[in-house]
Amino acid sequence: MLDAIGLDEGHEAAYRALVAVGAADIRDLARRLTRAEHDTERALRRLEQHGLAAQSSARPGRWVAAPPGVALGALLTQRRHELDKAELAAALLAEEFRAQATEPAAHDLVEVVTGAAATAQRFLQIQLGATEEVCALVTGNPIAVTAGENDAELQAVSRGVDYRVVIEREVLATPSGLSELAAAIGRDERVRVVDRVPTKLVIADGTLAMVPLARRSAEPAALVVHASGLLETLSGLFEAVWRQALPLRLGAAGEVAEADADGPDGLDLEILSLLLAGLTDASVAKQLDLGLRTVQRRVKRLMELAGVTTRLQLGWHAYERDWVAR
Repeated sequence: MLDAIGLDEGHEAAYRALVAVGAADIRDLARRLTRAEHDTERALRRLEQHGLAAQSSARPGRWVAAPPGVALGALLTQRRHELDKAELAAALLAEEFRAQATEPAAHDLVEVVTGAAATAQRFLQIQLGATEEVCALVTGNPIAVTAGENDAELQAVSRGVDYRVVIEREVLATPSGLSELAAAIGRDERVRVVDRVPTKLVIADGTLAMVPLARRSAEPAALVVHASGLLETLSGLFEAVWRQALPLRLGAAGEVAEADADGPDGLDLEILSLLLAGLTDASVAKQLDLGLRTVQRRVKRLMELAGVTTRLQLGWHAYERDWVAR
């Protein structure tokens, strides 16, 4: 857990053991860690460099743990400062890049990525760089990264990034397909299904897309597309497939099932009823034990279903379509 501040597992174990006893000599600590004494001493020297441990002035050869709240707090503050400087440097470099190429050449709008490792890395990077929404078309034949290996998706969702995903029906028949879909829907990702998707595709924030290249060789390859007319075409393709697809939802027993694409589900109606009763989004979230972003995403979906752009219009359409009556 402390690798983010420069400590590996061995150093962290040594610090935890020292914190547990408050103070110890190398022999006692080595016995606790079941490690050689010279390895233990090396770990303590490393902790001393980070300000997490110090040699006792009263008892030579004895090591004392620094208070975690003070020592770790200082290290975290230092790391945050370093990250702030790195973020500023990145922003300056991006600004310099834009100044040098306000009108990028056509060859700068696309990248060709070849090889399984490079393709997988770029696929994960695109998701990790998203701040608002990731849209994806998924087939039952992964090229470089399987759903179980896509840890970038979990990280993005935990940061509040919305996911809209359309899968081929073939995915439902894969050994881990249903469990992975149930987990995705449980994270409040919006997932839909069609018989076939035209191509694999991932789009981040509407500004960057990745699509595989058809190659005769066995080596995976993909095209990374930056903001351009081609990206707009790919976004339009996704939206067209999304409109035709049927939503997937979790049933009462936790199973994945297809739902009506033209109507709200039970939770949608609960949220709508509370909003029409005058509750705020935050109050609705608290009342139904949901996250605020979950409520907001549900309301956004209801507005899409009703074909409206304001919540006032949504309320009117809810009565017109008998959603509230249900």
